[in-house]
Amino acid sequence: MKIPTRTSAPDYVFIALLFVIVIFGLVMLSSASSDLGKTQYSNSYYFIEHQLFRGLSIGIVGFFVGVFLYYRRLERFSLPLLGLSIVLLLLVFTEFGSPAKGSERWLALGPITFQPGEILKLTFFVYLAAWMSKKYARHKNFLEGMVPFLIITGVIMAILFLQPSTTIAVLIFLAAAATYFMAGVPVRYLIFSGIAVAIAVGLLIAATPYRLARVKTFLNPKSADQLNEGYHINQALIAIGSGGLTGVGFGQSTTKLKFLPEPIGDSIFAVIAEELGFVGAMSFIIVFLLFLWRGFEIAKKAPDNFGRLLATGFMCVLGFQAFVNIAAISGILPLTGMPLPFVSYGGTALAVFLTMSGIVVNVSRYRR
Repeated sequence: MKIPTRTSAPDYVFIALLFVIVIFGLVMLSSASSDLGKTQYSNSYYFIEHQLFRGLSIGIVGFFVGVFLYYRRLERFSLPLLGLSIVLLLLVFTEFGSPAKGSERWLALGPITFQPGEILKLTFFVYLAAWMSKKYARHKNFLEGMVPFLIITGVIMAILFLQPSTTIAVLIFLAAAATYFMAGVPVRYLIFSGIAVAIAVGLLIAATPYRLARVKTFLNPKSADQLNEGYHINQALIAIGSGGLTGVGFGQSTTKLKFLPEPIGDSIFAVIAEELGFVGAMSFIIVFLLFLWRGFEIAKKAPDNFGRLLATGFMCVLGFQAFVNIAAISGILPLTGMPLPFVSYGGTALAVFLTMSGIVVNVSRYRR
């Protein structure tokens, strides 16, 4: 593979926006986790230290590898990387798995504990970009294009459903479908597959009590048990409402310790809204939207189909995940447990998202 000798400057606006989001995320995590760390580990900095020394440190390495490694080199290893990710997903069901909160999403290999589902977000879209960028004409054919897409995506989703990790499965499908749309697949094929997946997910929710309870709470929150099914969303909405226009002040949240579940996880946006108010929450959303816009601009100017689809896939993952998290904790969607990218506690997710961002920056260096 011939590496182009002439490159452009990386997209510094994209890098600057990423820097702002990551720093903001660390600052808000330090606030959201201080009381929890002191209560559980007698160390107010316990969670932020773990985020810094595990997630951020590995993520910075991944970011710079992504920036300086020519992105087309990933194309050659796309299938082995995906295969390894699937093996890791399956290992969570063995003695190497580390169950937590009723789910088998973690893998413990010696002193290292991580979530293979997060790594899959990277490797799956590297594979999809490589597959979609070859033989473009086949995507117009249902049997040659859509059927293989549904098979590989369906296998991945089935494994995630078993963990169970419903939201990641749906997220991957949505981002994959959006990326496939950019590859030129007919819209009618996507509508067909979307209906099929919606029916399958609906049946799964109906057959699983805890998933069904979440949907019922979303549809009729006032009738839900306020101390059980309805507790999480009600406390989140109280926190968001308490922030008003300008917030109660950084570090001054009263809900994050005793009342709000998962203040460092999927509820961290509620802490942001409570402490920084509508102004702070909307400022974060605007910066994140600018970050996504810049990423899609990089994808649009990529020099080849692989780079275009690779950057598109990564930005779709980040965009859909941020939307689902904020919408769910605001009562617009059912609660999902989906963390907020670059902000929620989670070393694996932070490292993966920074690596994705580094690869997007690399694509920007070869833009037209």
